[in-house]
Amino acid sequence: MKMAFVVYYEHADARVTEMLKSLNIDYYTRWDNVKGKGHSTEPHIGTGGFGRLNSALMIAFEDEAPLAALTQAIVASNEQVRRSDERIRLFQLPLERIV
Repeated sequence: MKMAFVVYYEHADARVTEMLKSLNIDYYTRWDNVKGKGHSTEPHIGTGGFGRLNSALMIAFEDEAPLAALTQAIVASNEQVRRSDERIRLFQLPLERIV
């Protein structure tokens, strides 16, 4: 089992929602108004010149096939984006248990 955190600039919400829908991934926990800064990106902290914010999804995968499909879709989507801070990020970790 795996856990994925998907973090993206809030403006990409429709793109991410459509991606999940097309992959039949209808299970996640979502946080809006997420603040942060990635490598080689502008801060997204919601104030001043950095008024943008992020959204984040936590998705638990019991099977790895949907995770692989999501990873491929994100890579393909990111190839269409010019600015690094507008790319979708996926962070994957092991998941020991779902209760």
